[in-house]
Amino acid sequence: MRNKLLSLATLLPVSIWAAEEAVAEATAEVAEVAEKVLTLDVGNTAWVLTATALVMLMTPAGLALFYGGMSRSKNLLNTIAMSVIGYIIASIVWVIAGYTLAFGTDIGGLIGFDSFFLSGIKVTDLWATGSIPTLLFAAFQMTFAGITVALISGAIIERLKFSTWMIFVALWVIAVYAPIAHWVWGGGFLSKLGVLDFAGGTVVHINAGVAGLVMALILGKRSDFGKSAMFPSSITLTVLGASMLWFGWFGFNAGSELAADGIAASAFLVTNTAAAMAAISWMLIEYVTYKKFTLLGIASGIVAGLVAITPAAGFVDTSASLIIGAVAGIVAFYGVNGLKKALKYDDSLDAFGIHGVAGIWGAIATGIFANPEVNELGTGLLYGNPDQLIIQIEGIIVTIIYTAIATAIVFKVASILTGGARVESEEESAGLDEVAHGEKAFNLR
Repeated sequence: MRNKLLSLATLLPVSIWAAEEAVAEATAEVAEVAEKVLTLDVGNTAWVLTATALVMLMTPAGLALFYGGMSRSKNLLNTIAMSVIGYIIASIVWVIAGYTLAFGTDIGGLIGFDSFFLSGIKVTDLWATGSIPTLLFAAFQMTFAGITVALISGAIIERLKFSTWMIFVALWVIAVYAPIAHWVWGGGFLSKLGVLDFAGGTVVHINAGVAGLVMALILGKRSDFGKSAMFPSSITLTVLGASMLWFGWFGFNAGSELAADGIAASAFLVTNTAAAMAAISWMLIEYVTYKKFTLLGIASGIVAGLVAITPAAGFVDTSASLIIGAVAGIVAFYGVNGLKKALKYDDSLDAFGIHGVAGIWGAIATGIFANPEVNELGTGLLYGNPDQLIIQIEGIIVTIIYTAIATAIVFKVASILTGGARVESEEESAGLDEVAHGEKAFNLR
């Protein structure tokens, strides 16, 4: 018995020492993890700052020129102004209330809220990833709200009051964009359901495309729609705008990783690949149909490919992006040249035909091609998870229904507040550049 006690006494210091070492090691590991989580990453921050600037460039420059060149010359400035003012108003609304509604503390899976005016966010606060400032995340997401609402304008240009548009933008960001952003990205019920949307196929493109279609149907056709030729004012501007959109889209998609890492690099590459492939498929099918290789078609194909790859960018590999882009060019071509002509609605610049149709395809394709070797957060049909495709379709349906109903209500309110949404027939005939702005796009003497 005495020997056993002596043995225990001898081992006790060793045991205590071992326990202390284990505790010390565990404490060090916890501290190391905490440091990684809570320390701002300079590289990630620099990249997201750059990506934010790239996405900002897309709206008042890229989209404005893309849409402006497709409008008639008497409405070119008004078309550009709608994109520019859309971004301006969305920026203000976002910092006042949009951000907290989209990314604030979740309330029942439907909406978020913390505080207005970003007042609860300190300069030192880090976003949930733990590597970039929360204020930078808010700014990055602000640029998404700005381009989403601006995309809608393409469906209703040349006949909408500028005052109605400004009020609509403010209301729509609050009532439509912020809730859907919360559902998908802010911890809402679609996020919990498992909907995958890396950079905005559902939140941005389906949302904007459906909203544009609803407004076009309510507002009615342009007075000379289908009666006379409506030639674009400048294909040159449109191609330049498409190129700027392509450039900015690298920030849109690769920036959505919120880190300078391998997934961001993959998103960058597949974005370029899908855009190029969609341009080719649109161009070829257009040649088969009309025997022409039009620059407008090439530019439209580029944008369709960018739209389709957006929800999938951080989840798919390069081979999948080739397929996604090729199909995007085809479905968007028929969305513009088939669906619109068959149903005879006046979606002026094909906001639904390109963004809505290609966005729906992109969301579905994400459910098919999401590759866990690219991103462990997403596994699609081809990799053994057919449920993901069903989830994606459910997300599409929910977004379409809510966007259609809420947009109709918001547009009605904006119309009432401005004494009607549509300009007078004489003003429409004269052109909105002079009527609304007192300016001309070109003064050729």
